[in-house]
Amino acid sequence: MSIIANKKAFHDYFIEERFEAGLVLAGWEVKAIRAGRANIKESYVVIRDGEMFIFGMHIAALTTASTHVSPDPIRTRKLLLHAKEIDKLIGKVERAGYTLLPIDLHFTRGRIKAEIGLARGKKLHDKRDAEKDRDWQREKQRLMRIKA
Repeated sequence: MSIIANKKAFHDYFIEERFEAGLVLAGWEVKAIRAGRANIKESYVVIRDGEMFIFGMHIAALTTASTHVSPDPIRTRKLLLHAKEIDKLIGKVERAGYTLLPIDLHFTRGRIKAEIGLARGKKLHDKRDAEKDRDWQREKQRLMRIKA
């Protein structure tokens, strides 16, 4: 069940591989994400010292958050993956010009997981081709409805 999706990632990048990663979150962040108060549109993933971190993910604190916690909505959050997966991603990101993006946040057995995509950037003409193809599919569906 998806909580938040990053639609902009599909517009700006070709997503070639997907990985599911756990997130290290504080209690107030889990409550805020469950309430739908997170945004991953401008976020990205960085690999440092063999560990993965997500930058730019904004989680707005709930008004009922605890009084003794000072929430930081855009703090850096650690991603949890197996060492083999991280090694594979390090190799692809360093040599081939790929980037890592969060695609969505979802629940897996009651835990919040992030789906990470290994992405290659689209050029302007690729974006135009994708838009033209979407328009044609929409027009084709409209014509089929008129005939039926």
